[in-house]
Amino acid sequence: MTQAMPPPPFEGFRFEVLAEDSATLARRGRLHTPHGPVDTPVFMPVGTLASVKALGPDDLQRLGAQIVLANTYHLMLRPGEALVHKLGGLHRFMAYPGALLTDSGGFQVYSLAQRRKISEEGVHFASHIDGKALFLSPEGCMQVQQALGADILMAFDECPPLEASEAYLEASLARTTRWLHRCHAAWTERERHALFGIVQGGLSEALRKRHAEEVCAVELPGYALGGFSVGEETEALHAGVAYAAPLLPRGKPRYLMGVGAPEDLVAGVAAGVDMFDCVLPTRCARTGLLFTSEGKLNIRNARYQEDERPLDPCCECFTCRTFSRAYLRHLFQNREILALRLGSLHNLHFLLQLMAHMRTAIEAGRMEEFAKEFAKRPLSPP
Repeated sequence: MTQAMPPPPFEGFRFEVLAEDSATLARRGRLHTPHGPVDTPVFMPVGTLASVKALGPDDLQRLGAQIVLANTYHLMLRPGEALVHKLGGLHRFMAYPGALLTDSGGFQVYSLAQRRKISEEGVHFASHIDGKALFLSPEGCMQVQQALGADILMAFDECPPLEASEAYLEASLARTTRWLHRCHAAWTERERHALFGIVQGGLSEALRKRHAEEVCAVELPGYALGGFSVGEETEALHAGVAYAAPLLPRGKPRYLMGVGAPEDLVAGVAAGVDMFDCVLPTRCARTGLLFTSEGKLNIRNARYQEDERPLDPCCECFTCRTFSRAYLRHLFQNREILALRLGSLHNLHFLLQLMAHMRTAIEAGRMEEFAKEFAKRPLSPP
């Protein structure tokens, strides 16, 4: 009798490397998830509260977004994971058919430093909404994320502040590793959700290496780098990512959390990172700061009052195909809601197309050339 082959270790989730660039560490890959494939390297729009601000799920589909990020902490507060689960899970709740990733709430441990207290058991928060006392443990984090129903879950961690002492980092990393083991034990729906571990360590190469070894010793579908883009200089960010990314397993997706500036995406891809997320493109768009092929443009500037040109003549998004710079400035000056939508559409289109161009460059073996050409862009349009 032929013995049946055991099922794959993470049924429903698989990552394959399709091409590698010989001059850099860039990889072209594909994640297979229960809600469809995701081509990498990929930028994930952020929908913190199950909504990418100013955009609908139909917009995201037209933009080609294959995966979106939502936030555990915020959804736990409102409307609550029980309600989302009762209404069919996060995909149905937000009417988005693609893959979803939920951040664990670990960044809120960093950003809500004045409202939280960390212990071995977990983190006590005071809600930023009404001050209500909250508690989130590694086990609770897994329970909330599994109830929400995302395809990719993030392990609960602490993102230490940039100025943390080495002694604080040592203690924090050790606790995050212990929390990862607790998350792994509480990860009960492995056929439906993938769990990613998070490597911390600040800008210390020694601590990054040690923590990567500890985190990657736990067999998981993917791994992430946390604790970057928290105030360090651009050069330090790029150097830190270039060192840390290759520490993660080659055959698993590598995710750089919270990074979304165009130049940082290019540097991250060249270092071997596969996944990125950030609120930057939509947050900038809502202030009138727009990305273009000729650098960043502040559409509120008076110089655009009578400018009949499209926002970016090299862009084919709905905003650029349809409206002039003068009209966009008019919308922002008068605080029209349409301004937020058109700006967000453009900025996300810009980043998603940037990732598509890098995937093509990797396949052609010219990622190094692409990065050099990108670095020559002016800081702002003429």
